[in-house]
Amino acid sequence: MQKICSQEVETQEAFDDKYLEDQFYIGLGYNFLLNKPETVIQRNLSYNLQLGMIKDIPLNKKRNFGLGIGLGYGTNSYYTNILVNETNNGITYDLLVDGDGVNRSKFETHGVEFPFEIRWRTSNPITYKFWRVYAGIKTEYLFSRRSKQVSDAGSETFSNPNIEQWQYGLTLSFGYNTWNLHLYWALSDFLDENAVFNNTPLDISPIRIGIIFYVL
Repeated sequence: MQKICSQEVETQEAFDDKYLEDQFYIGLGYNFLLNKPETVIQRNLSYNLQLGMIKDIPLNKKRNFGLGIGLGYGTNSYYTNILVNETNNGITYDLLVDGDGVNRSKFETHGVEFPFEIRWRTSNPITYKFWRVYAGIKTEYLFSRRSKQVSDAGSETFSNPNIEQWQYGLTLSFGYNTWNLHLYWALSDFLDENAVFNNTPLDISPIRIGIIFYVL
C-alpha cells in the first residue's frame, strides 16, 4: 500500500510541473447601446464575434491564479433606427422614418483585440472541468469602421470616421467547464464629438453580454 501511495504522489508531482490553461478563446455575444436618445431603438441582432489566443501566466505554486495577455480579432454590428448618411459636408445622423425606403441601418466594426486578464480557477493538472473567474480590460484597434444602410433599392456601405478607432472597456468571464458567461462594459465612447444627432452629440457606448469558450 505504501508503494502504491508513493507512486500516486510521484505521478501527481510529475503532472504539476508547468501546466497552463485556456490558451485560446472564441465568444459570441449581443451588443446593447447605452446612453441612446429616447427616440433611438435597437433592431435586429446586434451581434459580437471574438476569437484569439491568450498567454497564460500562473503566479502561484498551485498555478490556479495568474495573468492572461492575449491577441485576438473581434467584429461587432449595431442595428438601430439611426439613418447615417455620407454627404459632402461629412456624416449626418437622422432618425429613420416609415416610407423613406430604408429597411435596416447598422454600424459595423472589425478590430484587433488586446485582452489583459487577472485569472482565478479551481483547476489542477489532471482535471478539465473547473470553475473560473477572469476579470480584466480589453483594448481594441478598429481597422474597419463602417456604416451600412439597406433599402428597397439595394445597400450602401461606407467608411465612418466618426467611430472611434481605439475602443477599450472592462471584461468579466466566469463559469464552469465549457460554458462561461462573458461581459464587456465599454469605458470609451463609440462615436467621436462630430457625431451629432438632433443637435446633440451622440455619445453612445456599448455593453456586451454573451458566452465565451476557452480551450487549451
